[in-house]
Amino acid sequence: MRKSEIKRTTGETDISVILDIDGTGGSQINSGCGFLDHMLTLFAKHGHFDLEIICRGDTDVDYHHTVEDIGIALGKAFAEALGDKRGICRYGDITLPMDEALILSAVDISGRGECYFSLDTPTEKVGDFDTELCGEFFRAFARDAQITLHITKLAGKNSHHIIEGAFKAAARSLADAAAVNPKYSGEIPSTKGVI
Repeated sequence: MRKSEIKRTTGETDISVILDIDGTGGSQINSGCGFLDHMLTLFAKHGHFDLEIICRGDTDVDYHHTVEDIGIALGKAFAEALGDKRGICRYGDITLPMDEALILSAVDISGRGECYFSLDTPTEKVGDFDTELCGEFFRAFARDAQITLHITKLAGKNSHHIIEGAFKAAARSLADAAAVNPKYSGEIPSTKGVI
């Protein structure tokens, strides 16, 4: 079973993450930020990940620490749940439409945490959420999940649609990359023999 549980406590946040990569898309999210809760619920649903996240953060300051630290904790949860990565497909990609927005996401579960993020949004906020925090989340997530993640906006005018498309696309490409290929279930998908 590819499951993990991560607890992370700092002077700014207290986070608990429970993840089942091979779930059904069920989620219970309470980050203290309504928009982030919505995005993480979509992430779980579209990746078919069972996901529980509870965060108490310094949201009286702003959402920065909460968003980044959830990215860190969720990334660590993925890295732990994937184990030695034996049998995974390793790569996944999608070009996902979200109304007028069109988002490309590509994932390599490479063992190298890198994020290449180009997601210009026309507004600085969606509700009380700073749109620049979307990049902070995905950079933290990719680094700690030890994946190479590309997210690029190909089209889009509505900031909510653009960010929603990014979370859905990232989830679907990650699910494809993390899927186990029964034909190669005993193999590490690398000539190095490790990822």
